[in-house]
Amino acid sequence: MKVKEKYEPELLFPDARIKKQVAVTPFLKWAGGKSQLLSELRRFVPSSFCRYVEPFLGGGALFFDLQPDKALLNDSNAELINTYEIVRDEVDKLIELLSTYPNEKEFFYKMRAQVPNDLDTVERAARFIYLNRTCFNGLYRVNKKNQFNVPFGDYSNPTICDRERLGDASRSLKNTQLFCEDYHSFLYREAQPGDFIYADPPYHPISRYSDFKRYTKDFFYKRDQVKLAALLRKLGQRGCYVVASNSDCDFIRKCYSDWEIHKVQARRNINKNGSGRGNISEVILVWPLK
Repeated sequence: MKVKEKYEPELLFPDARIKKQVAVTPFLKWAGGKSQLLSELRRFVPSSFCRYVEPFLGGGALFFDLQPDKALLNDSNAELINTYEIVRDEVDKLIELLSTYPNEKEFFYKMRAQVPNDLDTVERAARFIYLNRTCFNGLYRVNKKNQFNVPFGDYSNPTICDRERLGDASRSLKNTQLFCEDYHSFLYREAQPGDFIYADPPYHPISRYSDFKRYTKDFFYKRDQVKLAALLRKLGQRGCYVVASNSDCDFIRKCYSDWEIHKVQARRNINKNGSGRGNISEVILVWPLK
């Protein structure tokens, strides 16, 4: 379905991006993170928009790259969003605690066994970052009981507490609103005409070992991909700038058949099968405002 009239938010809204003082990069390692695709994604960022809206935040690579002045960031992973809130609001306390954590296998499994709800919010954030920096490949994965189950990474000298990067991230997050809920309710309620929406959902698996959608205890099925595409299309028709990323496969191309589809190459760094690591095709999907 085509947009009935041309939408020009640059005439209605000031540019939401700010002039970057310093380059900011994610403080978390994240499977499927978009740091390597930033040069491609920048091509599709509108020159002017009202607010930056991201429903599947993850490591936040594009957010940190753009450093928008106004942003609404969401993820259904409660531990992740708590960590972002603490980095934004209490980064000094976080750094003080995190800097005391050793890179030791016994300590890792002790931390992994902790129940997050038994900790205060700063301790929860420190635990999350510690596990992220010291577990195997920085993978975040939970079982059906929502228990983190990635093994110790056994790295010789991982950066557990990156003071500078955490400080930069804290400053970038100061004017953001953070949400922890289902992407659908978040977007349906919050997205407005003129917003720039970037959706980077759990990718549709294209191989046996490409299952990295277990960021929460819930899975992201085919029906969820179809539901997401329908909602993003509706928001595009309402006047939002919408860009999404996903696997390059027939199913995803069919879901977004009326979108601009741009094929890009990305490196898969995490795969149970070592031979499955290397460059793979992904797609950047852009709603075609007319």
